[in-house]
Amino acid sequence: MNRTRRRTLAAGAGLTLAAAATAITLMARDSQQDPGEGPGERQTTVAERGRAVMPFDLEQTTHRFTPTATGGTQDVVADQRGDAEQIDLIRAHLHEEAKAFRRGDFSDPARIHGTGMPGLAELREGHDRFDVLYTERADGATLTYAAEDPALVTALHDWFEAQLGDHGSHAEPGH
Repeated sequence: MNRTRRRTLAAGAGLTLAAAATAITLMARDSQQDPGEGPGERQTTVAERGRAVMPFDLEQTTHRFTPTATGGTQDVVADQRGDAEQIDLIRAHLHEEAKAFRRGDFSDPARIHGTGMPGLAELREGHDRFDVLYTERADGATLTYAAEDPALVTALHDWFEAQLGDHGSHAEPGH
């Protein structure tokens, strides 16, 4: 085989490997997405799953995810000031989630977003190396996540980003 033909074959093989690696990366990132599901359909599916896990009404509440240098804060708030029903439901749910997360139990987010959710495996494995603090606020509740391990901080940020995308209009970045 001549030198030009070998270079062409090698370049083609390199492109094929690069394409395969990209496809595998995308599949791993989106492994929680159901086959044939587009971005809008994904948010609809997540909302449906969320209704089965979260007791509060997604149409009457907002999730806010704020990355920080040590992890981040997750606020869930009632959209209507003084909505005692939604505020009570938010508080009860986040209080239980904080306890579960401290034990490494991330089954609720996995049921909503899928087991391949970015950051989820790292958080499960490292649950004993970061803190989860529950606090109430006038319009809902906050979970504050704090880690010293940069890999866990990255996992928290990835997890927040995935939730922002999945929850669509029910979530927003914090300030």
